Amino acid sequence: MKLNYKLSVIGLLFLALTSCFSDIDDDPIADTDIKDFVWKGLNLWYYWQGTDSAPDLADTRFATDTDYTNFLNGFNSPNQLFYSLLSNEDRFSWIVDDYFELNSSLSGITKNNGMAYGLGLIDGGPNVFGYVQYVLPNTSASANNVIRGDIFLTVNGTQLTEDNYLSLLNNEVYTIGLAQLDGSNNLNLPGEEITLTKQVYEENPIYIANNFEVDGIKVGYLMYNRFLNDYDPALNQIFANFVAEGIDELVLDLRYNPGGSVTSAINLGSMITGNTTNDVYLKQRWNNKIQSALTEEDVTRYFTQALSDGTSINSLNLNKVYILAQRSSASASELVINALDPYINVVHIGGTTRGKNEFSITLYDNPDCTFLPPNSNCDGNINPNHTWAMQPLVGRNENADGFLDYTSGLVPDISFGESLSNLGVLGQQDEPLLARAIQHLTGNGRTGETIIENKIELFDYSNKHTPTGTNMYLEPDDVPMF
Repeated sequence: MKLNYKLSVIGLLFLALTSCFSDIDDDPIADTDIKDFVWKGLNLWYYWQGTDSAPDLADTRFATDTDYTNFLNGFNSPNQLFYSLLSNEDRFSWIVDDYFELNSSLSGITKNNGMAYGLGLIDGGPNVFGYVQYVLPNTSASANNVIRGDIFLTVNGTQLTEDNYLSLLNNEVYTIGLAQLDGSNNLNLPGEEITLTKQVYEENPIYIANNFEVDGIKVGYLMYNRFLNDYDPALNQIFANFVAEGIDELVLDLRYNPGGSVTSAINLGSMITGNTTNDVYLKQRWNNKIQSALTEEDVTRYFTQALSDGTSINSLNLNKVYILAQRSSASASELVINALDPYINVVHIGGTTRGKNEFSITLYDNPDCTFLPPNSNCDGNINPNHTWAMQPLVGRNENADGFLDYTSGLVPDISFGESLSNLGVLGQQDEPLLARAIQHLTGNGRTGETIIENKIELFDYSNKHTPTGTNMYLEPDDVPMF
């Protein structure tokens, strides 16, 4: 939904703030100039603006230009200022000094060695082990025969710990030391090492799509690892194939999906259910300043029957869906579960999800367009003297029933964790989580919680540390313009 351009209460307030705190530094590339963008962008859009938890973003915070400038100059960098302004409720907002890299990552392009991994603590820490969740094709990991289920303890000969794992695994080239579980379930280093190199890579989020028949039931399986708008046509074709195969049940695997585009989440939900365009998918809740200037229709998003290019949605018209999700499932993945719940039976198998219900937008130093990129409604220019951009949380989504409070995560209907000693092969019917879904949909499923040997307690995971992380974001055309 594209909102009409309007000059409203927010627009007037924004203009007033801009005129009040204008020309604070004659040098366009000065540090203070960037800090000015940080404060004004957050003052307008930030979800917690106007609340007690973000007092330095209050409209009445500064009495004079001098007070404002002195405040900005009290911070060593734009980065330090940004994080000081955030609410203590905010776990996910971030800032970058290179929006070109950010824009690429929003399209699925990153520097990647192809090894998606999870991390766990050994005996409660501080030592850490890593395990391979999946491997991307045509990457360093695939070329070096890294496979799902590989376990590693060291990077460049150093044992991973809670303090060093981020710096070690952030290197563009590093060597992992593989480990094995022995008969006593201890991790040992047999000595094999693999060197991995990151390269610029565009990830196709549609990792696996297949179908099979069990007990006369035609089952579709889709492992979808990130919500990327550019891949919605390909996703729609997958559902065309499912429709042609006469799929009765769908298992949607989001266990490693950290989130992404809200538009893609709406498209995927519509492919599953076939709801009409009169059915509410979500309602947005912005900060009080923005919310008061919007109508109920402005903040409501509906199921869709077409992609943005007009292509008809291919829908399975299901009244039930199985969704595999766990701790590493976040934001847009959780949105799909929550948005579908009022309409169909969503059987969530796995673990409690991340608990990220806030959406974000990308803000640039473009005050003429309320810090949004130039668009059909505004031809302002992004400041050419720096490349800083922000990805702040600006709102929360509620479903058609008004439910939005799941910051502690969505709890599964069937609790079933992954096992370090039996991860299985993704997409195969005997892979443990998929097998658990098959047991349920065929009526052969056991009840109660399953005891799993060497159950993985996820400490951290690689998909969380991509440039976009667990981000759930609005496409530029879906952001209200003022």
